[in-house]
Amino acid sequence: FHLAGIRLAPKEKMEIPVLFMPAEMKIYKAVVIIHVMRENGENWPYEVTAGSNTDLNRNVIVAENGETQGILWIYPINGTPEAPQQKSVVIRCQARQRLEQRVELLLIGVMPAATPVPDATALPGDTAQPGATALADAGNSATVGTEESSNTPEVTDGSSATLEFLYELQYQSDEIRSQLESLVGMQLVEKEWDKESRIVTLIFNVVFAPSKPLRNEATLVIQCAAGGLWKFPLVFIATEPEVDDVINIEAVGLNKESIVGFKLTSQTR
Repeated sequence: FHLAGIRLAPKEKMEIPVLFMPAEMKIYKAVVIIHVMRENGENWPYEVTAGSNTDLNRNVIVAENGETQGILWIYPINGTPEAPQQKSVVIRCQARQRLEQRVELLLIGVMPAATPVPDATALPGDTAQPGATALADAGNSATVGTEESSNTPEVTDGSSATLEFLYELQYQSDEIRSQLESLVGMQLVEKEWDKESRIVTLIFNVVFAPSKPLRNEATLVIQCAAGGLWKFPLVFIATEPEVDDVINIEAVGLNKESIVGFKLTSQTR
């Protein structure tokens, strides 16, 4: 869209509406360009020195006489479609036991990427959302393609495009992270891409070994390099453990004390 003729007083603020309505699960890129000039069209004196801001120097439009005709601000916009939130996956295990469970997740609407996707450019002054950096640096990635590899199963869908995914388990708070992080393990063990339906199936092996009863939630965030973000809520439930032992106390007589001793071992320091 194009907006023209907007008048701004000195130090006045203006909001620029940006609407993002993706039709497919792929990366969308756009640029918002703001061009400012005097209302009467005249130039104004502005000296661009070597010590001036580099971006400002590049975006200043200078006339032949050295005066400034206008200034450009360029804001790259990178849109990442996010799939609707999926139903929760419940993982239940008895406390002091170890559960190993395969979890199958469907990524609907995946678009193939025939060429490498360029790095996303952040807006000036923009910061990553909590967990975004961890997602990129977590090292948990999966590749779906047709090229034979010792680390990547072959996908027989007739496509030469390669799909790469990043995944990370995110927690709602640091407290939940401290409770679950050492109890939960996830590993991608199988992946398959159906070209016709554009559905990628990722199968994770989830290990849950709770030491005491609890109920906590986490979110498995999966991002495709070609574009798209999927979030799968996971609910981890640890039920009451088995009874350790039955303590029998035999009375030695009425109104007389009977004592039984037993040992308790702490699992932590």
